[in-house]
Amino acid sequence: MNKAKILIVDDDAKISSLLGLILRRNGYDVREENRSFAALATARDFRPQLALLDVDMPGKDGGSVAAELAADREFAHMPVVFVTSLVRPNEAGMHGSARFLSKPVDVSILLATVREILPSLAA
Repeated sequence: MNKAKILIVDDDAKISSLLGLILRRNGYDVREENRSFAALATARDFRPQLALLDVDMPGKDGGSVAAELAADREFAHMPVVFVTSLVRPNEAGMHGSARFLSKPVDVSILLATVREILPSLAA
């Protein structure tokens, strides 16, 4: 059985490692990238079905990374979830077509969000 692939892009290695650990323990294949400028190359190499992006990063912010992914034919329709401390838990959720999770991430909300987005690939 193929595992769903999730790319995590966050400049804080502790956060990306923690999110990766949680997702791996729940059956997902995860790649972590801590350099926002390398996110597209990592995505091309890894070929994820979902990206979790920090918003506030040096170099390229999460919005720029999302736009770069969306401009690539292979990832144009790949779902993106922004994981950020810039929204409070009561502000998280859907804003337009964008989905946001607040940091620190509630594990049950993270897993429910991933399962909702990738239902046919759920672990």
